[in-house]
Amino acid sequence: MANTDAPFGLRPARTSISANMQNRYRIANNYGTAIFQGDLVAMVTGGGIERVGAGGTGLILGVFNGCHYTDPTSGKPTWSAYYPGSVAADDIMATVIDDPSATFEIQADDTFPVADLAGNYDIVATAGDTTSGMSRIELEVGTADSTVATLPLKAIDISQDPENNDVSSANTNVIVKINNHLFSGGTAGLA
Repeated sequence: MANTDAPFGLRPARTSISANMQNRYRIANNYGTAIFQGDLVAMVTGGGIERVGAGGTGLILGVFNGCHYTDPTSGKPTWSAYYPGSVAADDIMATVIDDPSATFEIQADDTFPVADLAGNYDIVATAGDTTSGMSRIELEVGTADSTVATLPLKAIDISQDPENNDVSSANTNVIVKINNHLFSGGTAGLA
């Protein structure tokens, strides 16, 4: 049966205590890029986080899982599955799944060959859904490479989701780990 084409970014997979480990991080006042639930984020000099786009080679902090801030117009606390971008507030706090051992499920943008498990991959960074707040990033199958350590994702298994585990059609869901995680051993610091 053909897989369903419905990208959702990265979502925690394989039950584990660490898979749900979340911590708060700052988003800079007026940061101009939207960040959706399931997007990869990186910590930047100055202490904030930013969305990771396709082709990024920096260290990944984790997966964005929502935010809260004081709405600059109403003055009311606002909780959201996504950060809309360009919010003029000094108290924007994001929740990020930042455990380097966490595993995630993500949809591939093409047919995923089982022989390419353990390979490293880039992402296709499509804009998220402002209605649901969900990311639409996908694993970019065409970037498979086991030697490029700066690619953000490492494929470790095919999902058991019966709607998206067909490796003979496009949009297979794949279980991944963050390959170049900021908190993994032996990485350089930002300063």
